[in-house]
Amino acid sequence: MTNPTFTPSRRGFLALAAGAGALAATGAARDAQAQTATKAKIVIIGAGAGGTSLANRLVRRLDGAEITLVDPRAEHLYQPGLSLVAAGLKPADYVLSKTTDWLPKGVTLVAEAAAAIDAEAKTVATASGKTLPYDFLVLAPGLVLDHDAIEGFSLDLVGQNGIGALYAGPQYAAATWKAAQTFTQTGGIGLFTRPATEMKCAGAPLKHTFLIEDIARTNGTRGKMDITYMANNDSLFGVPIVSEKVRMIFGDRDIAPAYSHVLSAIDPGKRTATFQTPGGPVERDYDYIHVIPPQRAPEVIRQSGLSWADKWTDQGWVECDKASLRHLRYDTIWALGDVAGVPKGKTAASVKWQVPVVEDGLIAAIEGRDPVDTYNGYTSCPMITRVGRAMLVEFDYNNNLVPSFPGVIAPLEELWISWLMKEVALKATYNAMLRGRA
Repeated sequence: MTNPTFTPSRRGFLALAAGAGALAATGAARDAQAQTATKAKIVIIGAGAGGTSLANRLVRRLDGAEITLVDPRAEHLYQPGLSLVAAGLKPADYVLSKTTDWLPKGVTLVAEAAAAIDAEAKTVATASGKTLPYDFLVLAPGLVLDHDAIEGFSLDLVGQNGIGALYAGPQYAAATWKAAQTFTQTGGIGLFTRPATEMKCAGAPLKHTFLIEDIARTNGTRGKMDITYMANNDSLFGVPIVSEKVRMIFGDRDIAPAYSHVLSAIDPGKRTATFQTPGGPVERDYDYIHVIPPQRAPEVIRQSGLSWADKWTDQGWVECDKASLRHLRYDTIWALGDVAGVPKGKTAASVKWQVPVVEDGLIAAIEGRDPVDTYNGYTSCPMITRVGRAMLVEFDYNNNLVPSFPGVIAPLEELWISWLMKEVALKATYNAMLRGRA
């Protein structure tokens, strides 16, 4: 179905989508701001989307700052592409690049893990024992996947015995497709899970469910399948209006929701999975199961004393103001991206809106002024519902829909245009963001 107010040709929209990243990449050059002279030592933990984007922006804004990125990963991971790899739509290397490819001159990369943070002494210790003093600290290490929390599961099982787990990285997303492809050919019982913790891109479990169901339907094997989505609570998505739309699509496509079912154990030999429910443990058989484990802040964050003490205590997200992303007890520290303890915002699109807020807050602190920018919880999820169709779902802290293209892209309609935004334009925009230009 096409939005009646906007019916571009496919060729025309391909040009529009392909140009989106280029426009984002060049737009910032027109509004360059004067540099601020400073000798401040700025340490950024994490060279993912948030840390890299911020480093690029700070280099252009600050003259004389000592900016250090701390991250051991040699490869940068384009995480929004993992769901495409896990559905056989992209190769594994589609999501990979080198960390150093995106870093600007003037930034020092310490290719080690951060081992400890002393907020009182204003130091970060690395795995090798280096001590990095800072004047300002940005926490952007991402999150960790707690696979050990699921009894009987390990990553070496992915791709075998009907087990998928796309979040863990490109090789696991590719192995997930291997198992999922067999399921789309032979049929059987499919279980698609979602953890009870906060998680990055909460739409990913739904995307994988929709894509595998659609591929089976295209293959003519859908009638051999029994597909169940194991929701972690009594909702299918955190935004009520989106949850209701997903429920309606599930009904149309004969996908059964099982509410308040949280995966706790798996027996690969028997192909059974155990779920915790309000009524006690429930065991389910499967021919294919997609596992998304609980997700938590990295250990260095959880042991730093910088996490919330009264909420998310099992997860360790950084205590910060949800509008400024500044730590509530240490005003020289900001949180950015997945690790931030805010109600929404664990997507790459959220990072795009968070980075300027942290940038402004940090530079305001250096200049001795009040910050101007705030983050409203903007989160975007290109919700793929089938190959070639998606809903561009965008919302804020208050669960209000905040469409970027009102009158052009209807947020709750399954559109080819929205699919193309995910398939073509998103990566170009993401790359421009890494350069600090989107």
